[in-house]
Amino acid sequence: MSEFASLAWGPWLLVLLLGGGCYFFIYSHLLPFRHFLHAVQVLMGRYDDPDDTGQISHFQALSSALAGTIGMGNIAGVAVAIQTGGPGSIFWMWICALAGVTTKFFTCSLAIQFRGPDSLGTPQGGPMYVIVHGLGRRWKPLAAFFSVCALLGTLPIVQSNQLTQILRETVALPLGFISESSNPWEFNLAIGLAVSAFAGWSLFGGIQRIGRIASKLVPAMVVLYLGTGLVILALSANEIPSMMALILHDAFTGEAIAGGALGTVIVTGVRRAAFSNEAGIGSEALAHGAAKTNEPVREGLVAMLGPVIDTLIVCSSTSLIILCTGSWQDTESGGVTVTATAFEQALPGIGTLILVICVLFFAVTTILSCGYYGEKSLGFLIGAERQFLYKYIYVTAITIGAMTSLSFVIDFVDGMFALMAIPTMTSSLLLAPRVMREARRYFEALETE
Repeated sequence: MSEFASLAWGPWLLVLLLGGGCYFFIYSHLLPFRHFLHAVQVLMGRYDDPDDTGQISHFQALSSALAGTIGMGNIAGVAVAIQTGGPGSIFWMWICALAGVTTKFFTCSLAIQFRGPDSLGTPQGGPMYVIVHGLGRRWKPLAAFFSVCALLGTLPIVQSNQLTQILRETVALPLGFISESSNPWEFNLAIGLAVSAFAGWSLFGGIQRIGRIASKLVPAMVVLYLGTGLVILALSANEIPSMMALILHDAFTGEAIAGGALGTVIVTGVRRAAFSNEAGIGSEALAHGAAKTNEPVREGLVAMLGPVIDTLIVCSSTSLIILCTGSWQDTESGGVTVTATAFEQALPGIGTLILVICVLFFAVTTILSCGYYGEKSLGFLIGAERQFLYKYIYVTAITIGAMTSLSFVIDFVDGMFALMAIPTMTSSLLLAPRVMREARRYFEALETE
């Protein structure tokens, strides 16, 4: 599976994702950044209209998208990035996040601009509808390709895997529920089944239930996680300047990893940034495509806040905590365990407990949002009246992910994310002029109000 992921994340994809993001950055003349305050006003409901097309509010759409992005990519993914690509990979995550701001503006504006009806007549948004209604019916094979990859790429195997790992290593073992000699299969199965049951209940409630749950849990978990992170960083304030210098130095040398492979540093940063904020992957457009609005630019502006929150803020906090405590140098640990070690070293006695609570919220909300993505993808392929079948596939995958190795699930999801980016970025680059025309119209009308 590692060969598949490496092939999918070849130089060509870096050009498409990072190069495409830089193109949006320049082509937009920094338009999204210039209207950051307006984006916040839209998010807070100032321009909400209950008569607009859609299923959920701007805030619920962003919460649902963040529920899918602020998760194990921000906790376990950052640890994997540092251990695999060295501290310098964090710098390239930052670069991807800046490019991701404009990428999300374009992809999610298109998700509203080219919404189309599913087989039941319900308006839907997402890369597959953008491709069919924006580029034309002859491009439908590309839309189907995205949907197939999204079906597999949004399976919750990473989330259930890492949730099971942290519960086993920080709760079950210390409290004596299981022992080192116990067969981990039984415990992993139990956790997988429990999470599957909750996810099934939520998913069968549709995007409205997911949006309500996410809009309540996401703000709370971000505040808890960042609040704890700020306390830890305040205690390690004297270490931060040297860690920032290490990140910047290693970003262009790759000295912190075996062989000093700079290419590995860059590729790792881009891969982990894609898993963190999903800019250009297309899954984020599936959530924002359900927003209750008739103005595509508004949802694009709301969506662009995602990379700022989940990568520039949350991931940066995680990376500095891991670097300042030195937990990343523990070669015997991996993934979420590295982050848990860092929290416990900084806040003995309570650090692990706080992280377990955060991981639980992060993993569960991500599982809910990703389930919606896969369901919409199956609905596009075989009809909305049969998309409910995906729920059964999804809850089964939760249990399977809980009993699979971390390396396998990360390589599998990484590979699928890479393939999802091909139709998403291709269609967005081709339709970028349509977004800019819509943006000019929108802001000209806004100035006359």
